[in-house]
Amino acid sequence: MRVLVTGATGRLGRVAVPRLRDAGFTVRAVSRRPATGGPGGGADGAGGGAHGAGDGVEWLPVDLDTGAGLAEAVAGTEAVLHLASSPNRDTHRIDVLGTRRLTVAAGHAGVRHLVYVSIVGVDRVPLAYYRHKLAAEQVVAAGEVPWSVLRATQFPEFLAGLLGGASRLGPVIGDRAVLAQPVDPGEVVDRLVALLSAGPSRRVEDFGGPEVLRFDEAARSWLAARGSRRPLLPVRIPGRLGRELRAGGLTTTATPTGTRTWADYLADTYGGTGRR
Repeated sequence: MRVLVTGATGRLGRVAVPRLRDAGFTVRAVSRRPATGGPGGGADGAGGGAHGAGDGVEWLPVDLDTGAGLAEAVAGTEAVLHLASSPNRDTHRIDVLGTRRLTVAAGHAGVRHLVYVSIVGVDRVPLAYYRHKLAAEQVVAAGEVPWSVLRATQFPEFLAGLLGGASRLGPVIGDRAVLAQPVDPGEVVDRLVALLSAGPSRRVEDFGGPEVLRFDEAARSWLAARGSRRPLLPVRIPGRLGRELRAGGLTTTATPTGTRTWADYLADTYGGTGRR
């Protein structure tokens, strides 16, 4: 099966591309810029960054913002794994309008399955980025191409970055009752490979990590792994956003779940370093 992967140099894409190749898929990976060197990173409308040849993967330039290169990218492909996203800028243009351009082009090309990656809580947590992701889900579901949607919980790297940002002034500042369910990106990719192999389900599926943690629990274990004695400074998030986050808006009871825990991530990342 030939699979087109958007967002091929993002956090999931960097894992998904080699894993799909190793699983026997023929992989066509896309980004906004043409290949000029080694693997890059970041989102720029289709994954971003520069890419190298010789890895058994076909790399093509595609711009979801304008549609440039889309027709060539989807031609001859049987499935699309749509990972591209732009959470920090031009989100509506990339995530919603770009997804619409992709679904239209895929429909014209006769693509038989489009798998879209979303986020657990997009239908509950009142964040602007989440509204755009939910709108993109709706674009996929309304399109001509049979589809599957996988909503994943937060990656541990995101939670660690959040804790790092919350401790810039010294203490770790945050709402201690907010709930998170970190999931390993590699395990999300494993689930995506299974969805591609199974064919379109025309439904939205949740996938989360093996444990639900309170913010204060996650923060204390993060501090301990870094050898830090910084205190926690509890600050309650107000309004509906805070209520949804404390009620588990970012978590799911769906099974199966991943198996790698927050403690596993901390051991791999900080084990023995004692970094502050």
